[in-house]
Amino acid sequence: MTSTTITRTPGRRAALVAGLVAVTALPLAITASASAEATGGSAKATVSRSVSGQPTDSVTRIADFYGAYIDAQSDPDTGGKLVTELRKYYVRADYLEKLEAWEEKNHADGVLRAQNVPQKWTVRDNGTTDYTEAVVTQTWGDGTTTKLVVDMTRDHKIIHIGAKGIAGKGIGGK
Repeated sequence: MTSTTITRTPGRRAALVAGLVAVTALPLAITASASAEATGGSAKATVSRSVSGQPTDSVTRIADFYGAYIDAQSDPDTGGKLVTELRKYYVRADYLEKLEAWEEKNHADGVLRAQNVPQKWTVRDNGTTDYTEAVVTQTWGDGTTTKLVVDMTRDHKIIHIGAKGIAGKGIGGK
């Protein structure tokens, strides 16, 4: 009986691994290339993202409001009723009247303080103790940004939107 010895060399193993990677990666590269061609961009790796929040956190509530509000404003067919309901739910009634008066005077959306809808937005805490004050940064189609200070009571009702907060602080606490 003869015995056969199989010798594995690092070169053969590397070639095998490289072949497996190529066979596995080829369909992914074709898909990424097709996606890039369809969007007119270059193929990029997909990165997992996450968003978190708490319904008891006022900064989260302001972010939720602006996200839903901008989504509703971006939908010309069915957004109008949702915009109205979001305002009723998130904005305190006495401030809603002031907001509507501002809109009448300025011919613009009082929540966004603009006639258009931003493409992106971020919300960050601006620091207060008795109520929440947040800065909403809106990014427009041309890449410019505007910032608003939004004040919210502890019972999660918006009581002010403007360049400065109700305490007179502007963006960044100044």
